[in-house]
Amino acid sequence: QGGGSAVIDMENMDDTSGSSFEDMGEMHQRMKEEEEEEAEGEAGAAEEEDGEFLGMKGLRGQLGRQVADQMWQVGKRQASRAFSLYANIDILRPYFDVEPVQVRARLLESMIPVKMINFPQKIAGELYGPLMLVFTLVAILLHGMKTSDTIIREGTLMGTAIGTCFGYWLGVSSFIYFLAYLCNAQITMVQMLSLLGYGLFGHCITLFVTYNIHFHSLFYIFWLSVGGLSTLRMVAVLVSRTVGHTQRLILCGTLAALHMLFLLYLHFAYHKVVEGILDTLEGPNMPPFQRVARDIPGVSNAVLNTTAKAVALTL
Repeated sequence: QGGGSAVIDMENMDDTSGSSFEDMGEMHQRMKEEEEEEAEGEAGAAEEEDGEFLGMKGLRGQLGRQVADQMWQVGKRQASRAFSLYANIDILRPYFDVEPVQVRARLLESMIPVKMINFPQKIAGELYGPLMLVFTLVAILLHGMKTSDTIIREGTLMGTAIGTCFGYWLGVSSFIYFLAYLCNAQITMVQMLSLLGYGLFGHCITLFVTYNIHFHSLFYIFWLSVGGLSTLRMVAVLVSRTVGHTQRLILCGTLAALHMLFLLYLHFAYHKVVEGILDTLEGPNMPPFQRVARDIPGVSNAVLNTTAKAVALTL
């Protein structure tokens, strides 16, 4: 430990004296790692760019498929909803849910006019009774066609009867409803169908009697009494639901004229008087039956004289 000692104390040496090589190695390692990371980043970016380029096409195709599927599902739901709307019988159930006692009471009420103008009269919002009356009128009209030997050149008797009765019921109901809308009458289409349908009860009674008892005087009596009562019932209901004298006159006059004229049409268009039945039985080309003398073969006068003399001698 003298002043000139050449011994080096290794313990007092700084540990950082030989760390430069280690630092260089670490720096080299870090540079490699950074280069590898940069290479991986560039490769990832290139892959992302390629994926984005390819993904745009895939995304467009996927969006197109999704839109097409969505449109198909919407159309399918709308079609199924429309089919279920028309196929579901529960929609029509309230219009046919009626007891026979109620139908009988409404048939009797259709023949009783009620003078009540202060507030609207009640109208049954059901279609069972009117529909059955229309079918009854079809059967009665078909019976009248067959008994009167009505000939339909185009179509059949059944088709003509159904078309006539249902055409009047639906057509006149629609026309009167449109006229009631113009005249500001408080009535719906279902109520109009029910009112006019029950109004055909008088037509059924009149035609059933007059098709079996062939008297025009009897028909006119039933036409004025029975048909007139059913018409007055409908007129009274419309008067109670219409405001204004002019509107009431137009609406009720049109309905009464159409209803009464339809009964006349059914009687005279598909009904013939019984006087022509004999001509029908003899045939269309046969002359009418006449009482004429028959031709007797000629006999000689000698034979007649001889016979007369023999009879005289015998007496």
